[in-house]
Amino acid sequence: MARLMKCITGVSITLCVVFGILKIIFEADVWLSLAITSGTIAYHFLMRLIVGFVFDKVMNNKVDCTRSWFRVRDFEIRFYNAIKVKRWKNKMPTYESDIFSPKKHTWNEIAQAMGQAELVHETIIILSFFPIFAAIWWGALSVFFLTSICAALLDLSFVIMQRYNRPRVMRLAERER
Repeated sequence: MARLMKCITGVSITLCVVFGILKIIFEADVWLSLAITSGTIAYHFLMRLIVGFVFDKVMNNKVDCTRSWFRVRDFEIRFYNAIKVKRWKNKMPTYESDIFSPKKHTWNEIAQAMGQAELVHETIIILSFFPIFAAIWWGALSVFFLTSICAALLDLSFVIMQRYNRPRVMRLAERER
C-alpha cells in the first residue's frame, strides 16, 4: 500500500504540473480543471504521507493507549455494532501491515501503533478540509467541499477501525504480560 500511495502522489503531482503548463500554453479551461483535479489528489495523498511520516518520527509508535482520549465510550460501541464494523474491518487496506503483525511485535506494541494510527487519521480528517480554501482562488466550492468530505469520511473509517480493534488488542496485551 505504501508504494501505491507514493506512486499516486508522484503521478498526480506530475499531472498537475503538466496540466498547469498546458493551461498556460493553450489557455483552455479544460487544462485548468485537470490541473486543479490532479493538484487536489496530490494534496490529499502527499498530506497523508507527510502526516504519517511526522507522527512516525515524533512518536515512533509509542502511544499511551490508557489515556482518556483512547478510551472507547459506550455510545461508540453501540455505533460500531450498528454499522457492523466487525464485517468490514478486515477488508480495509493497511499502509504498513508489518507494524500490526503479532508475529513481529508484542500485543502492547501493536496497541501503541494502533493508537498512533488513530491520531494520524484524526489529524488527516482535519487537514482534509484545507482544500476548501482553494475555492477562494479557483471557485467550485462544492467540488472542493465534496472531495474534502469524502476524504474525511475515508479516514474516519480508519479511526473507527482502530478504536474498535484496540480494546481487544489491549486485552491480549494484558494477558501477554
